[in-house]
Amino acid sequence: MDSSGSLAMMRSKHISRKIFEYKQKSRNPKSPFFYAIIFAIVFIFCYVQSKYSNSRILYFNSTNHGTDSSSFEESTTSDSANYDPLIPPANASREVRMAWFRTQIPKLELLHSTTLSQQFHDRVTGFLNKGCSVLFHIIWFSPAKHFGKREFLTMDTFFKAHPDGCLIVVSRSMDTDSGYATLKPLIDRGFKVGAITPDVPFLVKDTPAEAWLELIKSGNRDPGDIPLSQNLSNLVRLAMLYKYGGGYMDTDIIVLKDFLDLRNAIGAQSLDFTTKQWNRLNNAVMMFDNNHPVVWEFLQEFSTTFNGNKWGNNGPYLVSRVMARLEGHNITILPPKAFYPVDWNGIGKLYKKPEGELESRWVESQIDELSNGESYAVHLWNKRSKNLAIEEGSVMARLVSTHCVVCDTITT
Repeated sequence: MDSSGSLAMMRSKHISRKIFEYKQKSRNPKSPFFYAIIFAIVFIFCYVQSKYSNSRILYFNSTNHGTDSSSFEESTTSDSANYDPLIPPANASREVRMAWFRTQIPKLELLHSTTLSQQFHDRVTGFLNKGCSVLFHIIWFSPAKHFGKREFLTMDTFFKAHPDGCLIVVSRSMDTDSGYATLKPLIDRGFKVGAITPDVPFLVKDTPAEAWLELIKSGNRDPGDIPLSQNLSNLVRLAMLYKYGGGYMDTDIIVLKDFLDLRNAIGAQSLDFTTKQWNRLNNAVMMFDNNHPVVWEFLQEFSTTFNGNKWGNNGPYLVSRVMARLEGHNITILPPKAFYPVDWNGIGKLYKKPEGELESRWVESQIDELSNGESYAVHLWNKRSKNLAIEEGSVMARLVSTHCVVCDTITT
């Protein structure tokens, strides 16, 4: 081999050695500092996940006695959180609606006892053993994703007025991971709140409404064109009050002061202009002892006069009909100012920011009257107000900021 060939071979070997040395260096382990950072990141992630999981487990242990793995899986399905089979086809005839409803009955777990719902009574009595200053319940039969900030305000203001109270969310969709996440800000602050999947057949058993439920479950009773969830809410609130006593409120309520001095009470929505006597009651807020004969009459009226096509027939009009023909029973009928100080026509004004001195004075007078007068709560007439923004400086913004504990994103 000539000298030029030898030189080329030497250069090739030198370059190969450099490449080999570079590869070896690139394979050298990272510095201890690098791995310390990676370890810290992994540790923090695992710790946060563990804390969330532990609080979730503690929550279920405190409200869901004896829940086995199968029922836990049942309670956390995405379907139960998002699916609502209770809304009938729009503008359908009775025959078409009934045929549709019969196809939906197998999917309506709310109408049947399940592994999870059969724990309902034990879980409710678990709440009764928590030392509640007052026991209230709300109902949510829509998908959990629709339980928003406005609905949260009802719970938020309830606990401002009743820090030692207990609040049960009667709901299948909220008895899930997503529902727990919604309640967590209150749970983390030590408030006694929990979602419990209802056992509707158990609730109405041995009451006048039991026969009505059987007809619905068999597909032999027309549920009407109003979503069945609305009328089931009317029924379940009555059954809960009859079986356990305490109070019920809608999820479009702002609580202003505690209900501790109220017992066996219901509120008038409006008064007769001439006689000044009530002419309509409302079932959005009620308090009754358990096994109260008037609530039994409400259940009887629900079963015998049910009409799923007429709004209010099985709710506000029902309690009005019964109370109009009953006398005595030691029932307190509170004036409209108690729960309905603003009617549905005027509710929009409470959401508006004042413009000018005159409107500012009006806001101040409303705040003073609602906070220091005879009002226990304000019903917000959600059908009218749900799409209204709570403007900064409005009556609503001022009321909520004074009567909340979490106070998350009040103005929108």
